Amino acid sequence: MQTNFTPEQLESPAIQRANEILRSCVHCGFCTATCPTYQVLGDELDSPRGRIYLIKDMLEADRPADEKTVKHVDRCLSCLACMTTCPSGVHYMHLVDHAREHIEKTYKRPVFERVLRWTLARILPYPGRFRLALLGAKMARPFRRLLPDARLRAMIEMAPRSIPPVSRNDDPQTFAARGARRMRVALMTGCAQKALNTDINDATIRLLTRLGCEVVVARGQGCCGALTHHMGKTDESHQSAAANIRAWMREVDGVGLDAIVINTSGCGTTVKDYGHMFRNADLANDAARISGLAMDVSELLSRLEFPEPRPMGLKVAYHSACSLQHGQQVKTAPKTLLSAAGFEVVEPADPHLCCGSAGTYNLMQPEISAKLKDRKVRTLQATAPDVIAAGNIGCMMQIGSGTDVPVVHTVELLDWATGGPEPRAVSQSTP
Repeated sequence: MQTNFTPEQLESPAIQRANEILRSCVHCGFCTATCPTYQVLGDELDSPRGRIYLIKDMLEADRPADEKTVKHVDRCLSCLACMTTCPSGVHYMHLVDHAREHIEKTYKRPVFERVLRWTLARILPYPGRFRLALLGAKMARPFRRLLPDARLRAMIEMAPRSIPPVSRNDDPQTFAARGARRMRVALMTGCAQKALNTDINDATIRLLTRLGCEVVVARGQGCCGALTHHMGKTDESHQSAAANIRAWMREVDGVGLDAIVINTSGCGTTVKDYGHMFRNADLANDAARISGLAMDVSELLSRLEFPEPRPMGLKVAYHSACSLQHGQQVKTAPKTLLSAAGFEVVEPADPHLCCGSAGTYNLMQPEISAKLKDRKVRTLQATAPDVIAAGNIGCMMQIGSGTDVPVVHTVELLDWATGGPEPRAVSQSTP
């Protein structure tokens, strides 16, 4: 794609990167075949190629974002299926992130939308505040139909029926390996996940220590920054990311780390991109080291030696989170691990398509999200599974709200298969 940025514009590192990405696009349209929003809406501007044209025009003209551009960029899930499909290697993620930052700086949204986005950014990354919000949503659930805005109804409906008690395993501490220590790893405990489902981190710690890993929960770590990053709130997202980099570097420079393990794939995609996010900052070297150490829990588990499997007698429908299969290109490891652990693993039709969760997308774009959820649930249930497994808390909440089949994290099943407790979602669904 031909671009026409001025030499002055190209002095900006962000515009330099946008220019590289735009020039790599050859207009082929392969991305439209795998874009969920294009399939649902049928509008070229709701495809990656269409959004690229809008973003190019906005950035080249160096003009404030307009309502049309904002509407179509906001509808993007950032599922990154287009990046998996693209034969030219167009790095759409960095381009749309830049566009969102430009929109945040130059476009004045309606008052209600500004308040809504501000509220989400002040609540979701903070587990304590998020718990209070979930309690409020539970109390408001009987009255949700009276609310005039679909986004408010979606927020209330997202709240789980029961909110788990705080797990002290999420506090800063070190868990010793059982038997000989093979690795020392930091576990990213996340933010929303700690409020929604404490079983995931608990199972991860049990499983890793059982397999010979010393697990440290670093003091000072917190939200990865993804939520505010995808809102275009760059300063806020970088503050969260910088706190994590410093927390983990203290461990790297101290006793040392072999890996930083992440069991929420949406966070993993962001942490692996810290090197790019801070490429022109004082933290550039440390950020690159942290990105190099970051790995999804399934990537690390693939390097460890598991005990002999036993037949588990369950059919598991594996849902591949977009942030894992497209954002991190981790596709086979979770399925291989589950099969090796004694589960029968099946995949739904069109496994590359998003479930519609996508961070806050199901809250900000509830109508499109609901259509994607319904399609994903239908394809998963068509496999007649005993349980659905996923590697991302957002996907688990989204899919779980549309099916009676128990939905669990992959590590919960692997923990169970190697001597841990039966996952709560499975045991509670057993007659």
